[in-house]
Amino acid sequence: MPTIKLPRTFRVKHLLIALALFYLVLVLLLPAIAVFYEAFHKGIEPFLAAMGDRNFQSALQLTVVMALISVPLNTVFGLCAAWVLARNQFPGRALFLSILDLPFSISPVVAGLMIVLLYGKNGWIGSWFAALDVQILFAVPGMAIATIFVTLPFVAREVIPVLEELGPEQEEAARTLGAKDWQIFWRVTLPNIRWGLLYGVLLTNARAMGEFGAVAVVSGSILGKTTTLPIFVEQEYKNYQTEAAFGAAVVLALLAVVTLVLKEILERRTGHHKSV
Repeated sequence: MPTIKLPRTFRVKHLLIALALFYLVLVLLLPAIAVFYEAFHKGIEPFLAAMGDRNFQSALQLTVVMALISVPLNTVFGLCAAWVLARNQFPGRALFLSILDLPFSISPVVAGLMIVLLYGKNGWIGSWFAALDVQILFAVPGMAIATIFVTLPFVAREVIPVLEELGPEQEEAARTLGAKDWQIFWRVTLPNIRWGLLYGVLLTNARAMGEFGAVAVVSGSILGKTTTLPIFVEQEYKNYQTEAAFGAAVVLALLAVVTLVLKEILERRTGHHKSV
């Protein structure tokens, strides 16, 4: 009976698929399964007890606060920066874009150290706040500044390509018909960029809730006071409180799953909007 030889391209294709799946299982799926197993292998009671811990609830609340502070501010900034960059050509535009991308290229730990140098009691700006008896480091303001820094580019970087693809024609047509600037924004610009804007807001929120490095540097990691959920996971694991650590990790993982679901929905809606 003659043997069937598969085409070389067919074999290479499936080999690459198998390697990619193996890599994803090894790097993503197995660690996720391990986290859920460690959180629930003793039953649901230890997990619920860990969720009821005062320090966990404080970390969860502070994580939400960081998102509530950084997301609106960076949404407003991102919209303004995107409009300026997409609608204008000016000297220094490339430099503006490069500065906007700095949080992508700078290590979060380095970003935290930069904030310490600026806002520490002996820092360039921190001495002014110290004279006013305002604490920046090891407090919510410093953590908010760190979170804002690392989440700065997402909205702008999602909205800029949409504005550039859209072009200024509709806005100029509305202006010639007598529409005011705020009317043009609400009735013309915003409806056209809404999916890109929502996508940027979603990414900003996900990064704000999951940020560890920069926030850990400026917060002092004071349990129950200046710990967000990622910091809480690390501290509890180091203190051999595995149920609390993996329980908090599960909460973060579930937040990530919600983010991925919303991201997929937005991508499909964005694709549908573009096709129309």
